Amino acid sequence: MTSGLPRVAASTAPATQPPSLPGLDPAWSRLVTVPAWSDGRSGGSDRAARTWHLLDSAGSLAALGVEPVGTLLCVHGNPTWSYLWRSVLRTSLEAAAAGGPAWRVIAVDQLDMGFSERTGLERGLPQRVADLSALTDELGLTGPVVTLGHDWGGVVSLGWAVDHPDLVVGVTTCNTAVHQPDDAPIPAPLRLALRPGLLGRATVVTPAFLETTLAIAHPKLERPVADAFRAPYRGAARRGGIGGFVADIPVDAGHPSARELDRISSGVAALDVPALLMWGPRDPVFLERYLDDLAERLPHADVHRFEGAGHLLPEDADVAGTVFDWLGDRLPDGRVPAEGEPSLSPPARPDRRWRVAPEPAAWAQTDAPEAAASRPLWAALDELRDSDEPALVEMAAPGGTRTISWRLLARRVDEVAAGLLDVGVRPGDRVSLLVTPGADLTAALYACVRVGATVVVADAGLGLRGLTRAVKGARPDWIIGALPGLAAARALGWPGRRIATVALPALARAALRVEHTLASVARRGARRLAAGTALPDAPPSDAPAAVLFTSGSTGPAKGVVYTHGQLGAVRDVLSAQYDVGIGTGLVAGFAPFALLGPALGARSVAPDMDVTAPRTLTAKAVADSVAAADATVVFLSPAAIANVVATASALTDADRAALGRVRLFLSAGAPVSAALLTAATELMPNASAHTPYGMTEGLLMTDVDLDGIRGAAATSSGAGGVCVGRPAAGVSVRVAPLSPSGAPTGELTDEPDVTGEIVVVAPHVRDHYDRLWRTNRAARLGITDPRGHRTGDVGHLDASGQLWVEGRLQHVITTPAEVLTPVGPEQRIEGVTGVGRAGVAGVGPAGTQQVVAVVEAVPPVRRPGLAPSALAASIRAAAGVPIAAVLVVPVLPTDIRHNSKVDRTRLARWAASVLAGGRMVRP
Repeated sequence: MTSGLPRVAASTAPATQPPSLPGLDPAWSRLVTVPAWSDGRSGGSDRAARTWHLLDSAGSLAALGVEPVGTLLCVHGNPTWSYLWRSVLRTSLEAAAAGGPAWRVIAVDQLDMGFSERTGLERGLPQRVADLSALTDELGLTGPVVTLGHDWGGVVSLGWAVDHPDLVVGVTTCNTAVHQPDDAPIPAPLRLALRPGLLGRATVVTPAFLETTLAIAHPKLERPVADAFRAPYRGAARRGGIGGFVADIPVDAGHPSARELDRISSGVAALDVPALLMWGPRDPVFLERYLDDLAERLPHADVHRFEGAGHLLPEDADVAGTVFDWLGDRLPDGRVPAEGEPSLSPPARPDRRWRVAPEPAAWAQTDAPEAAASRPLWAALDELRDSDEPALVEMAAPGGTRTISWRLLARRVDEVAAGLLDVGVRPGDRVSLLVTPGADLTAALYACVRVGATVVVADAGLGLRGLTRAVKGARPDWIIGALPGLAAARALGWPGRRIATVALPALARAALRVEHTLASVARRGARRLAAGTALPDAPPSDAPAAVLFTSGSTGPAKGVVYTHGQLGAVRDVLSAQYDVGIGTGLVAGFAPFALLGPALGARSVAPDMDVTAPRTLTAKAVADSVAAADATVVFLSPAAIANVVATASALTDADRAALGRVRLFLSAGAPVSAALLTAATELMPNASAHTPYGMTEGLLMTDVDLDGIRGAAATSSGAGGVCVGRPAAGVSVRVAPLSPSGAPTGELTDEPDVTGEIVVVAPHVRDHYDRLWRTNRAARLGITDPRGHRTGDVGHLDASGQLWVEGRLQHVITTPAEVLTPVGPEQRIEGVTGVGRAGVAGVGPAGTQQVVAVVEAVPPVRRPGLAPSALAASIRAAAGVPIAAVLVVPVLPTDIRHNSKVDRTRLARWAASVLAGGRMVRP
C-alpha cells in the first residue's frame, strides 16, 4: 500500500468465518465471492475476484416462514466490522417473529476489514463504493433497499444509494460526514493520526487507533464485547485496512478521494427519499457541524440526537429500535406512503405542516394555533407604545430599582429589531439569549421574535454542563449575552456570533469574540428607522419562534420548539384563565411568566433573587416587588414559596399591607401541598391561591385553587396524588392506562380512577422537540392530533373530571403484587410527625421491585442512614404500601430549575447502592 503505511499493511489473507462471539448468531454469517468484473462500472481499479464476509438474516427469515418487505443494507466504518450491527439483525428478527414487517438485514465487512478478504491493495473511496456495488450485484439485491451506515461506512452507503436510485427507498446514518468545510480543520484526533510517521504506528503496527475507538464508548464496553470488536484485527498484518481508511480521509482538494466525496455529497442533496440522521453528540471526531451539513443537504430528514452518546452510536444508544420504529412509520410495507396517507408520526419540522388523520370525535375541539397569530406576540407593546406607565421593574438592577416605561420598551424593541437586521440577523436564524430576566432580556427576546429570528432560551440553572449541551445542541447562529454567558461561550466553544449586553474593553471584546453590543445594535437600528426603513411584516403563524429548554429534571434538557401561533396561544390561554392583561401588575418569580408579561400587557416586576436558585427569594423581596409595581398577581415556584413562608418574620406592617393587595397567587413547576398554599395565603390573605399544572411543552393545562384542593381531598377515592384541577379553556385531558408492567397501553380514556400516562391536547402545546425524532414520536404515539402531547406524567381523572398527578412515568414502581405510583405514599409519609419531605422509589429489577422511602427528618439529620426504628414504624404504618426500607437524609436531591421536584431516579440508584452495602454518602 501507499500513503505512508508500513509494509505489513500490504499483507493478504483469505476471508474467514468469525469465531463464536457474544450476540452473534452463527446462522447469520456467510462468505460471498464476487467474481472478477470488467463491466463499465467506474470507481475502482481492483476488479479481481474478492470474497466478503457478511451477516445476512435471509436464512433466519426463511426459517420463520416470512417474506421480507425490503432490505436494510448496513455498512460499518473504521475500525469496526459488521458486528456493530448485531442488534439490528436481532431486532429485525424479533419484529418479524412478532408479526411485524420483516426486513432482511445485510451487514457487510468491507474488504480488508472484519473477516473479509485482505487484498493487500489500497482501497480509496471510489473503490469501496464500487466494491459494494459489485457485491450487491452478486447478491442479486433488488429493491426496496434502505441503507444504514456509520462513520466512513456512512459515506460508502450513501455513495451506493446515490448510484442506485432505482432500488433505494430510504437512507439512515449514524455519525458520519460527507463534506469537510473549507473554513474548518480536520478534527484534531484525525489530524494527529494522519501525521507523517505516526499513521502507520497508530493504526497498523499497534492497535492504538482501534483501542482508542473502543475506549470512547458510553458507557464503557463490556470486556467480551470489546474483545469481539478486536477479534478480526489481532496482529498488525490484519490491521492494514484500518490504516488505509485513515489515510483515505480527503484532507484537501488534491486527495485522490476528494472528487468522489464531492460527487457523493452533491448526490446526497438530490436524494428525495425518507432519511433518518442519528447522532451521538459526544463524538470527538464527527463534530456537530457534520450533522448540520447533512441536515442542510437533506432538509426533509428526521434527526435524532442521543444525548450522552458518542461515536460508537450503535453501542451507546438504541439505534436498532429507533431504525425499526422509523421504518414502521415511514416505510411500513417497504414503500414510501402516498401523498395524503396518514402516518403515525409525521415529520416534526418547522418548514412543513404535519399531515394527520382526522381528530377523533371524543376529543374536544380546540381553536387552531394559527388563529392566535393574527395578534402577534408583541401586540400589547404596539398598543401601549405611547404610554409612560411602567412596563418593567427590575428590583436588583445595578444602582438600585430600575423602571422601564411602555414607551421606552416599545421603542427599544423596535431599535434592537432593526439593528439586528442591520448586523446580519435573518429570519430563521437562531439567537441564544444568555441574559438574566430583566429589561435587556425582554428587549432582545421581543426584538428577535419581531424580525422572525428564533430565540433559544436555556436556564442558567442547568449548570455549565447542561447549558453547554443545550446551547451546542440548539446550534445558535448568534449569542446575545451578559459577561458570564459570553465567558462560558468562549471557554466552552459554544457556537454563534456574539453580541454583548454590556460595554467591554477592546481586549475583552477580542478575547470573547464579541462583534457588537446591544447598545450599538440599538443605535444602528435607530438610524435605520430614522431613515425610513420599516420593520418586516409579522412572521407566519407556523414559523418557529422559540426553542425553550426543559428543566432537565427527568434527563438531559430537551429543546422545545414553539411557533409564533403557539406562543400566541400560550399568551391567550393565560390571559383568559387568570384575567391578566393591560393594567395588571405581575410579580414574576418564575422565568416563563417574566418573559410573557409584556405579551400580556402586564406590568412585570422581577424580584431580587438568584434566578438559578428559587430558594433565595425572601418574603421581604416579594413584598418590595409588590409595592414597586402595585402588583395584584404573584407567580412563584414551590421552592420560592417555601422560603418566602420561612422568612415571613422579617416582614414589616407596610410589607404585610402591600401583600394584602394581591388578588391572585400562582405556583407551578412541581406539586404544591395544601399546607404550603395555606401558609402563603396567610401572607396574602386577599389572594386566591391557584396551582396550575403544565410543563415546558405546554405551560397551562389545568388549574385548581386552594378550596378546590381541599374539597378534592375530602372527596378523594383514595387513589392518591396531587389534585391539579380541571382542564383550562381549549384543553382536553385523557390517560393511557398502565399495564401490569407499568407501561402505558391501550386506548386513551377519560374514565374515572384509571391510572395512566396523562395525555393532553391543546392549541398551545409545543410544535416539536428539536432534533429529537424519537422523543417526538414517543410524545405523540397513538395521538392523531398534532396538538397532542404525552406528558410523561402519570395520574388519573376523578368522577368530577379533575386531574390528579401521581408521579412520573419513569418513577412508576412495579412490585410482584402491583404497580405503584409514588406521590400518594409520599404525601401520606409527609403527614408523619418528624418528616419533612419524602421520596419513594423502587429498588430492584422491574416486576420484582421493593419500595424504599427516603425522608428529610425534622429536625434534620447531619448524615444519611437508616431511620430510627420508631420513625420507620410510623412511616410504614402511614405509607399505605409495603415499605422494604426507610432511610433518612439531610436533604433530598431535587431538580435545578425549581429546587422542588425530587429526583427519584437518582434516589433509586443511591438507595440500591447503600442497601447493597455501598458507602452511606449523600444522594
